Amino acid sequence: MFAVHLLAFHFTKLKEDQIKKVDRYLYHMRLSDDVLLDVMARFQAEMVKGLGRDTNPTATVKMLPSFVRSLPDGSEKGDFLAVDLGGSQFRAHQVKVFDDGKQSSQLESKFYPTPKEVTQGNGAELFDYVADCLLDFMETKNLKHKKLPLGFTFSFPCKQTKLEEGVLLAWTKHFKVRGVQDTDVVSALRKALQKHKDIDIDVLALVNDTVGTMMTCGYDDQRCEVGLIIGTGTNACYMEEMRHIDLVEGDEGRMCINTEWGAFGDDGALDDLRTEFDRELDLGSLNPGKQLFEKMISSLYLGELVRLILLKMTKEGLLFNGKVSTALLTKGKIEMKHVSAMEKYAKRLHKVVRRLVPTCDVRFLLSVSGSGKGAAMVTAVAYRLAAQRKQIDAALAPFLLSLETLREVKNKMRTELEYGLKRETQASATVKMLPTYVCGTPDGTEKGKFLALDLGGTNFRVLLVKIRSGRRRSVQMYNKIFAIPLEIMQGTGEELFDHIVQCIADFLEYMGIKGARLPLGFTFSFPCRQASIDKGTLVGWTKGFKATDCEGEDVVDMLREAIRRRNEFDLDIVAVVNDTVGTMMTCGYEDPNCEIGLIAGTGSNVCYMEDMKNIEIVEGNEGKMCINTEWGGFGDNGCIDNIRTQYDKEVDEGSLNPGKQRYEKMTSGMYLGEIVRQILIDLTKQGLLFRGQISESLRKRGIFETKFLSQIESDRLALLQVRRILQQLGLDSTCEDSIIVKEVCGAVSKRAAQLCGAGLAAIVEKKRENRGVEHLQITVGVDGTLYKLHPHFSRVLRETVKELAPQCDVTFMLSEDGSGKGAALITAVAKRLHNVGQK
Repeated sequence: MFAVHLLAFHFTKLKEDQIKKVDRYLYHMRLSDDVLLDVMARFQAEMVKGLGRDTNPTATVKMLPSFVRSLPDGSEKGDFLAVDLGGSQFRAHQVKVFDDGKQSSQLESKFYPTPKEVTQGNGAELFDYVADCLLDFMETKNLKHKKLPLGFTFSFPCKQTKLEEGVLLAWTKHFKVRGVQDTDVVSALRKALQKHKDIDIDVLALVNDTVGTMMTCGYDDQRCEVGLIIGTGTNACYMEEMRHIDLVEGDEGRMCINTEWGAFGDDGALDDLRTEFDRELDLGSLNPGKQLFEKMISSLYLGELVRLILLKMTKEGLLFNGKVSTALLTKGKIEMKHVSAMEKYAKRLHKVVRRLVPTCDVRFLLSVSGSGKGAAMVTAVAYRLAAQRKQIDAALAPFLLSLETLREVKNKMRTELEYGLKRETQASATVKMLPTYVCGTPDGTEKGKFLALDLGGTNFRVLLVKIRSGRRRSVQMYNKIFAIPLEIMQGTGEELFDHIVQCIADFLEYMGIKGARLPLGFTFSFPCRQASIDKGTLVGWTKGFKATDCEGEDVVDMLREAIRRRNEFDLDIVAVVNDTVGTMMTCGYEDPNCEIGLIAGTGSNVCYMEDMKNIEIVEGNEGKMCINTEWGGFGDNGCIDNIRTQYDKEVDEGSLNPGKQRYEKMTSGMYLGEIVRQILIDLTKQGLLFRGQISESLRKRGIFETKFLSQIESDRLALLQVRRILQQLGLDSTCEDSIIVKEVCGAVSKRAAQLCGAGLAAIVEKKRENRGVEHLQITVGVDGTLYKLHPHFSRVLRETVKELAPQCDVTFMLSEDGSGKGAALITAVAKRLHNVGQK
């Protein structure tokens, strides 16, 4: 018994020693999660390098743009051909894609051998062979009489400059065809096909097999945005945002990037992980020193790697009793199929990926004929996108204004300005050119305490403004904001002004100044006809206000009556002020050259200092007066109907004041979001957006606020963030939907800025002519959320003015609280001028 135990111990010890020796060989093959995370970080750095224009030439991971810009969305249809070159066999496919609502397709294929004389011969022979095989396939399927689009799967690294063009960078996978490298393979295939006069084939897309794999799975699962090949070769592709791809012009949308990751490590980045067996395998390959990552993971090399390890272990007596067989000595004898039979590769891959990126829910979907069906899918998507592009371009074409059209708008605006200034035409003019009785700008001597009221939107402000003159010149402001409920905005005039006075009373009490009779400036941002600086008759409500018994009434009198009704305090109402005038005055306090005010926000308006001699509707020819153009009504007589779109008309018809303020409805923040919504509804009806489904959210008027335009058009915003904004609005969008929505927003806001610029160019040209100078230098004070917050509006506006008024050097100055501070400054200037007049 003791002897048996001793013998058992001896063999156990022998077995443990053998296991330890085997472990010595395999130790460097076992990688911890920390090591794998480090490899992941190295690879990510190489990806960034590959995407950069300056760093790409030295990157080992080439990150090749594929010019595939969209995944299948299920609406593709038609018959397509595909050929697949890159593996041990050449394949020809016919793919039928059905638009039956079930996302179904039918694939028929034929396989052809790729003999060594073809894979290692010359280019002409290779492409003639491909063309001959395709002709045979078409004869078999009775397709020679049809003109069909073809997708060409070419599974080798290519540099593409468009979808249907690709220059071969290098052969891989035992291919060594002469005269093809650095040439366009699509041209070579077309040339070979042209020799067959009895077939008509249009090669539309060059596709990498990895991209084909992603597109095939993407047809069944629209969340599939990564393609992975682990076979004879290995590669990965994925959908990347254009803004990250320096190698291709443009920032909008996405493009599939073919990583060509097989060369990762060719610069030595993986040398610390490569074993003696990896090095031996590399030295015996057709391309020593190249595709090192591929040689560590692809099936073409794994069997050989296993053979080299087993051979060395056998020679050291650790395997097969130290007897080296002929099979172990024969290169290529152990194949991947032998390894696969003993090892569950896929399951291990899934586990590692999920462990390394726990925050990503990764699903693996097996591709069925990715290289064949995938090429057809790329071609089908290209067909769909081309058709969609035509429809989208047609919808947005009316928003693209030529320079000639903008000049016409400028000239028409100039005509309307003149009509508004002349006594006989003013009554019928659409641009009312209302005198403000503001006859001067600040000169720096203004001082004192002033109250300012600001009514022009859904909020109402009361301000106390302290102005100091002299060396310590400054403006201090204290304010409080009060909401104006919708029922008061659209109730009676008495209710509205009682609410305003209630807010004033609260503010005076809050500031402890209820007993003081302070001079007050009332910013009333609606069209008013003024008979003096403290008398303003409301012409008509805008911006959603509809209070009754106000139009045609003096708003200063209505305010005084409301103060009397309350009987708690008294105020000296010096001036009724438009917010646009306040904007000009605020900037004029800083820059004496500022004689124009522009509002580009909820509403749109301009004012400017006009020579009294040109204002026929006011007595006197000396000096200047600020004119509130109220240009929002420009076009109400039909003069710009040629540039109004069906969407503008729909927005106008659904507004509170149909047929009025047409120019404002094309340029101001209150309406731009609604124009976008109308376009989105139309594109959805055409099946170009949101899978053709008009959601309840999209049906709601006003859901698409202008602030969303500013957010969506931000250059810094990723498409995923655009999708989140749309989801907040109840719009379930794909990335492709997000691209289209962003384009729609861009078209609408650009037109708004250009139209605003054309109108402003008419004003500055008039100022230049008034002064009788060849070249004018002038400052425009600007306020409004559209100008301040939209990422492109201000730039497009400035560029348009420069283009249309080249003899005017216009400086744009942002206003600091034009409606509050500006009202106080107007009151202060009016007091100063009044005091001067009394002396």
